[in-house]
Amino acid sequence: MNVLQMNGRFCVRRTVLACALLMVETAHAQSTTPVDPSTGPTSLDAVKVSATAVDAAYAGGQIARGGSLGILGTASTLDTPFSTVNYTSEMLRNQQARTLADVVVNEASVRTLTSSGGFGEDFQIRGYTVTSGDVGLDGLYGLASASRMPAALMERVEVLKGPGTLMYGIGPSGSIGGAINIVTKRAPDAPLTRITPTFQSDAQVGLQADVARRFGATGAWGVRFNGVYADGETGIDHGSQRPSLGAVAVDYRSDRLRWTLDAYDQREHTRDFRPQVGFQATNTALPKLPDPRDNYFPNTQLALHDSTVATRLEYDLAPSIMVYGAAGYRYGTASQTFPSGAVDTLGRMKLLNAYYDSYSRTKTEEVGLRWQFATGSVEHRLAVAATFLEQEAGNAYVTSGVTVPSSLYDPSPLPPITLPRNAPRKASNTTLSSFSLVDTVSLADGRLLFTAGLRSQRVALDSYATATGLRTSAYDERAVSPLAGVVLKVLSNVSLYANFTAGLSRGGTAPASAANAGQVFAPYKSKQYEAGVKADWGQFGTTVSVFQVARPNAVTDPATNVYSFDGRQRNRGLELSTFGELSSDLRLLASATFYEAELQHTAGGLNDGHRANGVPKRNFNLGLDWDVPGVAGLALTGRAISSSSVYFNPANTISVPGWTRFDGGARYATRIGGKPVTFRANVENLFDRHFWLLSGTYATVAAGRTYLASAQIDL
Repeated sequence: MNVLQMNGRFCVRRTVLACALLMVETAHAQSTTPVDPSTGPTSLDAVKVSATAVDAAYAGGQIARGGSLGILGTASTLDTPFSTVNYTSEMLRNQQARTLADVVVNEASVRTLTSSGGFGEDFQIRGYTVTSGDVGLDGLYGLASASRMPAALMERVEVLKGPGTLMYGIGPSGSIGGAINIVTKRAPDAPLTRITPTFQSDAQVGLQADVARRFGATGAWGVRFNGVYADGETGIDHGSQRPSLGAVAVDYRSDRLRWTLDAYDQREHTRDFRPQVGFQATNTALPKLPDPRDNYFPNTQLALHDSTVATRLEYDLAPSIMVYGAAGYRYGTASQTFPSGAVDTLGRMKLLNAYYDSYSRTKTEEVGLRWQFATGSVEHRLAVAATFLEQEAGNAYVTSGVTVPSSLYDPSPLPPITLPRNAPRKASNTTLSSFSLVDTVSLADGRLLFTAGLRSQRVALDSYATATGLRTSAYDERAVSPLAGVVLKVLSNVSLYANFTAGLSRGGTAPASAANAGQVFAPYKSKQYEAGVKADWGQFGTTVSVFQVARPNAVTDPATNVYSFDGRQRNRGLELSTFGELSSDLRLLASATFYEAELQHTAGGLNDGHRANGVPKRNFNLGLDWDVPGVAGLALTGRAISSSSVYFNPANTISVPGWTRFDGGARYATRIGGKPVTFRANVENLFDRHFWLLSGTYATVAAGRTYLASAQIDL
């Protein structure tokens, strides 16, 4: 058994710090021991392994040419056997992105399942739900808010389409559709002092501050602060929201050592947040859409709080060997009014009121090594990593005990809750650990790349009754997840790629609103097959991919309200995208996704062959950004986002209509008093279209026409 294998066995049983020391010792020994070039690996002295991101963007500045992929490090999009998209900070600013949902909706394979102004954000990638709690922060899971992440702290947003288990490990909630990673801001080389007043309809005003400096003779030390505060009325009757953020990023860089420290504190207080409803199992059609400004659950309250600290250290043992370690801690709470009611075709319901308060406490760690070497004419990029995540989650769910008749169009007051509002108690404790080994082999001067790897995973979960504190169920499962990928550069700017990935994911937990609330299900495996073509045409890029992703199907029966797994969901799809500059004054961001999502092996074959509920047949995106001729600094923007209809239930008896949303905007960059100033104005849902958004068994009326305005001032 070689030393890497021995270290791998040790790492899954010991602390991350101990693993880091072993990896350093191993790498140092391998880098200093002479090797006969004719019999073994040789070090590539000209290559320096670094975690520096691939920052160069396509013309127009909206999409980066590369990004990070967890254990694989950073690489050009053309060199990776996966489908990815990497959004830049310039695009986030120009679209006035408020949260992560405003960013990822730019890709047709990604949809938001909830609307702005609600209690949280859920996403769908390749037809599968990805929760906010499964969003990565600088490559680590468990550190992002379980509700929503503010765009103000984001330098870049990286989206991997398809299961990312081997690259990133297991998400705390077990999402498999894809991986979203937030890259936080760092201090640039030039001093930055940016103040941005903001406005959002109906009457919410705010202020953002972005200040950064570098210190030392060579600028080795950097500090960046981002702050946000806003308050005022939202686009919901009697609604108001007060979000705030404080985020500090410190970094140090030298020839061989890089260190970062991030800390953020996010708070949000919302009165009358955007409500969700379910539909009755006997419905044959949906009720008439209420106006998105209507508040059919009046007097709700929501308070969110997230605090996170994370650090990462990278050290180059040699020009071709880098070791790293990262760790983070997050504590988050949510307190909310939680009314519910299944609506009939006339919009009527029996309204139940409740409090649902929750918390989660997460510790996460990762250590790894990346080594580039050659065996003869074959070049290798070897990556070894160990990860550990522990998350404790708790809740308290108290109902009114009685229901009152109500309607979407003539809402009743919420029934009073007479029971005490107890503090949340522990409901689950999750432990996720893994050890990974991946090698990317480069042949024919880098024109042919093979990537193969294995991740040994452990998923352990203990579930507790919140009323008694007693453990009600537990499991401890292990599996080895493989990865195989190939990239063939048929031309210097055109790559063919294919991959196969499989992953073990934490089993689902029945939500608080289900009849079997809190029931924990065993881990499950998912598989993906994918192939595609990527091309870099200089000013713009294009991608075409086909995929198949399959996993056990999670359903909540509308008749019994019982959450369970039933059969398998298999999603097949075709993805098309293009991005960059069509001309010197016109930027394009366009994509389309076509799905064939099918249920298989369902109980008694009852729903075999039915379309998977919640998955559309097709999605389209088109975004244009145009510099107005003859007016320096003025640009107009337009965007269309469209999704076809979806089924509400596995029986395919209730259909939710498709929708198309149009957005528009303008910006003007000028100088005032010698200082750069950029004015931006955007309108989301320009024509005030009304439509349902479906998330599991719940539906939300999408936000109506929303105005955004800001003035970015660089002092």
